[in-house]
Amino acid sequence: MTRGSRLARWSVLALLLALIALPAHGVDKQGKAATRQLGRFSQSVATRYWIANPDQAPEALRGRFQAAHDAAARGARGALAAPGSVLGDRFNRDVTGLPQNEESVAVCRSRPNVVLGGTNDYRGLLDPLGNLTGWHLSLNGGRSVANEGLLPPVEIGGADVPSGGDPVDVASARCRLYAGSLNYDPEDPFHRPNGIGVYRSSPATLAACPGGGADPACWPTRRAVAVAAPGHFLDKEWIHVGRSGAAGTVVWATYTDFTIDDAAPLGFTRAEIFAVRCTADLASCTAPIPISVDDQDTQFSDVTVGPDGRTYITWVQIRGELEQTAQTFVVKLRVAEPGSTTFGPERVVHVEELPIPFGGLLHANDFRIATYPKHEVRIVAGKPRVFVVWDACRARPLDTVCEESVVKLSYSTNLGASWSAPRRLSPAVGEHYFPTISSDRAGGRIAVAWFTNRSDRIFHNRQDVELVTLNPATGAAVRSQRLTSPSNEPEADPLLGGVFIGDYIEVFAHRGTAWVHYNANYTRMRLLEEGFPIAQQDNYLTIRSL
Repeated sequence: MTRGSRLARWSVLALLLALIALPAHGVDKQGKAATRQLGRFSQSVATRYWIANPDQAPEALRGRFQAAHDAAARGARGALAAPGSVLGDRFNRDVTGLPQNEESVAVCRSRPNVVLGGTNDYRGLLDPLGNLTGWHLSLNGGRSVANEGLLPPVEIGGADVPSGGDPVDVASARCRLYAGSLNYDPEDPFHRPNGIGVYRSSPATLAACPGGGADPACWPTRRAVAVAAPGHFLDKEWIHVGRSGAAGTVVWATYTDFTIDDAAPLGFTRAEIFAVRCTADLASCTAPIPISVDDQDTQFSDVTVGPDGRTYITWVQIRGELEQTAQTFVVKLRVAEPGSTTFGPERVVHVEELPIPFGGLLHANDFRIATYPKHEVRIVAGKPRVFVVWDACRARPLDTVCEESVVKLSYSTNLGASWSAPRRLSPAVGEHYFPTISSDRAGGRIAVAWFTNRSDRIFHNRQDVELVTLNPATGAAVRSQRLTSPSNEPEADPLLGGVFIGDYIEVFAHRGTAWVHYNANYTRMRLLEEGFPIAQQDNYLTIRSL
């Protein structure tokens, strides 16, 4: 590339970034800072803030969010009419036409009829306390919803702070159910008390409680396992439960701690990964444990209590974002021995030179997206094997436009000291993104799922969900299944358009079966009692044999 062409490229990029960064007319200083910050934090935080403050939303969405704000203020409800759908796997009882996205799912291995799903559930806009994290319980293996509701507030600094999205659901060996959430004030998430909420319940309690709203009786045990210091915001939690050596059954939570600075170009100056370990009853938790000790900019932690009792944490170090240059993601791992809260050395899984960057987009879609690695641990030939999957671009014009993204896999047989060369799991055609992985501990396979647009051969816009079965001994794909038909139009939701579909979906594998929880726009419904029944965003749970 010549110096002139490089200069031209960066001139165009600078112009694009300047246009994107233009604040809404009349937005105050705090609103301008929030506009920068919301481009980086969880999507649920952004949409909840913009609906609470519609004058500060992007201009293209301001009218929709103002209408949603007004409807929530008057307590509008959807008509109780049977929705029409072209796919029968819808996993909620929504009659309002409000969206759900960013799905998590857990299945009780000892009672696989019990399935718990989590979502960003925008029916929370009608909740008087502003809770947004949804839960959906099935007692027949995921074929239908027995009860659902919103996670209630947790107490932080003497105040009840509502749940705000980033759902995570896990189940213990004895079928105790846990949920994780961000908890913050939607009016001002970055300057008021916030933290990471973890909730505990049982199938019987969730089935018998009133549900529907944020009833505390549904989740009788709950606490903020981490609380942000003044001037900080805690984001993108993940949780896991398992037996860890002499410590017994424990609950781990990881998260990103942002140092907020309204005057900084991106609204923050540092982002670090921390972890806490709690007892199974959530009665006590450790102090925050630093994980990404030397990284100034991080995100997307994932935690697993492995079948060997060790605790595994992965995350990404982000190079170039704070400097506002081309971004590189460094995927990392640390491991703690069974029963321990002391983590071993930092291991580099892979240096991804072409990640889907923060502030970037797939070339034919408008929703927020960034490379989000996920990992799983399985015993292979008597030794723990760590599998990591992530998405990345094959080309990245202007360093922001992601073309022909692929799903990659790498694994380690020595606790991260060395890694296999990255293997492409996805086909060469189309974009593939939002990978999720789960090991069937009672069976012989590993499940990996992701969104793909390879069936939209011309425009690379409409999406499907793909499920791939892996041989854990080789890491090779032995089966691929398309779970959705027809292809979904991700821009169809009347409230969110194509801007938000969440940051992840999730698969859970057990006894030769995979449960895949994702969002799509297959169901036609009126929005808050107005207009015609039209396609809008819902969460779906599809069940397939591996």
